[in-house]
Amino acid sequence: MKLGLYPGCSLKGGSREYKESVAALAEAFEIELYEIPDWNCCGATAAHNLNHDLSLSLPARIIALAEKEGLEEIVVPCAACYSRLSITVHELKNDENLRKKISEIIQIEYKGTIRILNIIQMIQKYIGKKIQGRIINPFNYKVACYYGCLLVRPHQILKFDRPEDPQTMDVLLKEIGATPIDWAYKVECCGAGMSVSRTDIVAMLSGKIMKDAIDRGAEAIIVICPMCHSNLDMRRPEINKYLCQKTDIPVIYISQAIGMAIGIDSLSLGLHRHFVPVSLPVKEKTVEENQG
Repeated sequence: MKLGLYPGCSLKGGSREYKESVAALAEAFEIELYEIPDWNCCGATAAHNLNHDLSLSLPARIIALAEKEGLEEIVVPCAACYSRLSITVHELKNDENLRKKISEIIQIEYKGTIRILNIIQMIQKYIGKKIQGRIINPFNYKVACYYGCLLVRPHQILKFDRPEDPQTMDVLLKEIGATPIDWAYKVECCGAGMSVSRTDIVAMLSGKIMKDAIDRGAEAIIVICPMCHSNLDMRRPEINKYLCQKTDIPVIYISQAIGMAIGIDSLSLGLHRHFVPVSLPVKEKTVEENQG
């Protein structure tokens, strides 16, 4: 199985452990991830605030390059990148004149023939049914599945899961033995790109997310977005200061959690790169948890 991969800027830099874990998981299930040659930044949060044509041209070029490679699907692990590519597909599909204009700008014909997959969709489609038979170390922890604000919104375009109470990640985590908690912050914003310019806002927003997860008994927070991971993990000192307490709950990518459950070593999963140590000792489920 060959799938296109758009890593985006984060997975090549500050969130390289995400790319490592996605690659390790794909290899374990015999999925070939083909990185799109000569890819560029998708524009993230900046482009669509400055120039509409630019905000479409950057993702359109990525997709057009993938089309030239004969790919049918692109896996986009970053939630922000997934949002920008999906919105571009939607806009160009519904406006032929705009599609032609963008093709002229990028100087590559954009056809719009490729399907964009987020990491959960990739796991569901190509790994989900195989997970049960591969579990070596059941992930027997209470987890807070944190989707963030971009994976499910805008719902009318993405049409992925429920915008207020998504469940797809919860279902996958149950498959590896985890117990997802019912909590109030699974789609709230962590502060996103304000991590440098307004760290105080990130500390407040991410602090509220952290507190609710801990108050409801979560032992780990599971994420799919590099920015969410960065804010909840790297900004932990600022979060602790805002909460007036020390927190040591780890923040783990879904690819890392599944990788741990099927026995992929921690080095291949990039677990050593986290700011907050991932310390989750193997444990058995209690009688109450098994009955639940």
